Amino acid sequence: MSRPPHYSPEFKEQAVREVIDGKKSVAKVASELGISSKTLGPWVTAYRKKHVSDPLPADMPEDERIKEYERRIRELEQENAFLKKAAAYFAREHR
Repeated sequence: MSRPPHYSPEFKEQAVREVIDGKKSVAKVASELGISSKTLGPWVTAYRKKHVSDPLPADMPEDERIKEYERRIRELEQENAFLKKAAAYFAREHR
């Protein structure tokens, strides 16, 4: 059984930057780099979580800015829903 390939942090950073800055899809960048989108997707997700509080670039076009804010709102709503469920679960368990 072979081990999955190891990618350098520099390679990962470059691949993620192409998705984030280039506004290309994960699938397109993965195809261009010869890796699986299932490999690149989690890298992009981790990068976005790490940099969620970073301000958006001032020169970002308005429509892209709106899309990014909408994406961030969706993520926060999902996290909020999960936390509400967890709080309800632990409140029931505590009784």
